[in-house]
Amino acid sequence: MANSKADIEVKKFADHHVITQPNPLRKVLRRVADDDIDDPVARAEKALAGLSGEFRQWMEIEVDRLADAHANILKSGFTQKARDELFRAAHDIKGDAMTFGFPPAGAVAESLCRIIEHAPDLARVPPDLITHHINAIQAIVHEHTRLDTISVSKELSRRLRGVADEYLAHANRDRPEHLEAIMAPSIAPTD
Repeated sequence: MANSKADIEVKKFADHHVITQPNPLRKVLRRVADDDIDDPVARAEKALAGLSGEFRQWMEIEVDRLADAHANILKSGFTQKARDELFRAAHDIKGDAMTFGFPPAGAVAESLCRIIEHAPDLARVPPDLITHHINAIQAIVHEHTRLDTISVSKELSRRLRGVADEYLAHANRDRPEHLEAIMAPSIAPTD
């Protein structure tokens, strides 16, 4: 969008010039009445509240996808495709868990993502370590209804993260460039 020279104002001073051009945003600005109070945050919260009944179902779909990816690995081994699907499923849970009301599942999924990202050879990761992460995510999502299970799930996610960090520190002891990333703090289970 070219401005004509008539639209540009130039004020000349002894030691400088100030060039002012028109603001093209004024043409697309929508004026609202002062009594029209719109709160976009309130609208978003209302929309999320309307969807919240479906969060559990959506989370269970993600958990089933994770379990399927794990079953495929147990059947066929850690191919690149299987690894990528396991990572994507865990990563999606990590991203969705907080919004869907399952923060401890997100912390466990993040721990699983760290294992997948930082283990030098996934085929050498103790199979129980991955299985325990997946079982924990399933248990958190399926049993996330009572207050006592919520506190247990937080403790479970904290302990799994500790075991995963210990394993990764040991597995990467000869790779100092990875140790720094592994030992860096990340998402902690929320209270």
